[in-house]
Amino acid sequence: MKIAIRLEGRTLGATLNDSAAARDFAALLPLTLTLTDYAATEKVSDLPQRLTTKGAPQGFDPSVGDITYYAPWGNLAIFHRDFGYAAGLVCLGRIDNGIEELARPGSIRAVFETANPR
Repeated sequence: MKIAIRLEGRTLGATLNDSAAARDFAALLPLTLTLTDYAATEKVSDLPQRLTTKGAPQGFDPSVGDITYYAPWGNLAIFHRDFGYAAGLVCLGRIDNGIEELARPGSIRAVFETANPR
């Protein structure tokens, strides 16, 4: 599923995978979140509800641009720097373009919505 992430004047494209967790996330859209810095590696935000992890691997090794769910904390995490394997991390999809927008310091308001097919 293609989604759009609107960030203060810029729209990023992203693709969610077909996992149960990604479908749970898609069911929450449209969703407005404040993404905050975490460890100079990712932008994170609490979600309004926990996502299922049914069928998900025990963990994931994220790369730049990965959209993930950290099950132990119930939060969304989008990686703008490479990171190693983390238990409890579930891949939801990937940013298709513009990941550098999330690498800037500070918090950013983001609106996640389904992309309009063109």
